[in-house]
Amino acid sequence: MALSDRKLKILEAIITDYIETAEPIGSRTIAKKYDLGISPATVRNEMSDLEEMGLIEQPHTSAGRIPSDKGYRLYVDNMMQSSSGLSGSQAEYLAKAINYNVTKIEYLMQQTAKAISMLTNYTAVVSEPVDNQVKVKHIQLVPVDERSIVAVIVTSDNTVKNSVIKIKTMPDTNTLAKISKSINSLISNVSLEEINREFAAAVFDVFPEYQETIAKVLKVVISDLRHNRDVHLYTSGVRNMLGFPEFNDLDKIKNIFQTFEEKEMLVSLLGNEDNPADKVQILIGNENSIEELKDCSVIRANYKFGNNSIGRIGIVGPTRMNYSQTVSVLNEIVKTLDNFMSNGLLEE
Repeated sequence: MALSDRKLKILEAIITDYIETAEPIGSRTIAKKYDLGISPATVRNEMSDLEEMGLIEQPHTSAGRIPSDKGYRLYVDNMMQSSSGLSGSQAEYLAKAINYNVTKIEYLMQQTAKAISMLTNYTAVVSEPVDNQVKVKHIQLVPVDERSIVAVIVTSDNTVKNSVIKIKTMPDTNTLAKISKSINSLISNVSLEEINREFAAAVFDVFPEYQETIAKVLKVVISDLRHNRDVHLYTSGVRNMLGFPEFNDLDKIKNIFQTFEEKEMLVSLLGNEDNPADKVQILIGNENSIEELKDCSVIRANYKFGNNSIGRIGIVGPTRMNYSQTVSVLNEIVKTLDNFMSNGLLEE
C-alpha cells in the first residue's frame, strides 16, 4: 500500500498531536484541528490504512490512535523538520553551564548532563572521554625485596602506574633487567587487543624459568590498559521520567529507574567508538537493546577530546519525545564540548 501525501499529513498530525498531549487522537479531532480539507470519514479511512501498515496503533482503552515505533521511525527519517535551534535564553544558559569556571573534567561532565536535562526535560547520560588508542610506552621492573618487584608502567598518554607484584622466585638484578628489556622490545606501542597468548609465549620462550613472573607482569599491564578504558558516567534528570503520563505504571518506572543504576546497561545505551563521531543516532522503542527501555527512545552522539579520545552523550525520553528539538540540543552540546576541549581549557 502506497503512502500518499494525504496519509503522510495525517500521520504527521497524529505524531505532532501525541507529542504535545500524550492523548490518543481520533479522526474528528484531526479533521477539525489540522484543517486538512477532508472530512472525518475520509480521515478515518486513511487512519485505517495507516494502522494496517503498522504506522499507528490503538490503545486498549481508547477509540483514538497513537503512533507506533514504526510510525516514529518513518517520521524521524523522512518527515521531521530541522529545529530552529536553541533560543537566546537557552544558548545563554548552555554557555554559562559549560564554560563558566570549568577546569575539571568531572565538573564539566556534571554540568553537561545537568544542562541537557534542563534544556530537554528528559534524562541525560554523559561519559568522560576515553582514549581507546592508549598503548604501553615503557616498562621497568624494580626489585623491592626477596618476594616482590614493582612494575613501573608508562603508557602512550604519559600516565605512570606503579604496581607491586608478588613472586615466588626473584631473578637476580641482571636477569630482571634483561626481562624488562625483552618485554619492552615486544610490548612497546602495543595495544590491549594485541597482548594475547602468542604475545606472552614469545617472552616465555626467552625466559622459561620465569614464566610466572612474566605472566603476572603482563596481567598488570592488561589491567592498567583496561583501567584507562574504564568509563566514568554522569546522569541527570532521571526523575524527569515521573512527569510523563506513559510512565505512571509503577513497575514500568521502577524498571527504568533500575536501568539508570546499572553501569553496564548505560554503557551499552551510549554505544561505542564505532558510532560515527559526527552523526546523531536515534533509537526508537524496541530498536534499543535494553528491554527495560522499550517504551523509551534514545538519542545519542559522540564528542571528541584530542585525536583519540571519545566521549558519549545519550538522551532518554518517551517515544513521543520532541525529536527535532532534542537533536538540536544534542548537536549544540556536542559542538560546545568539541570547541571547549579543543581549546585546552581543562586542567590535566
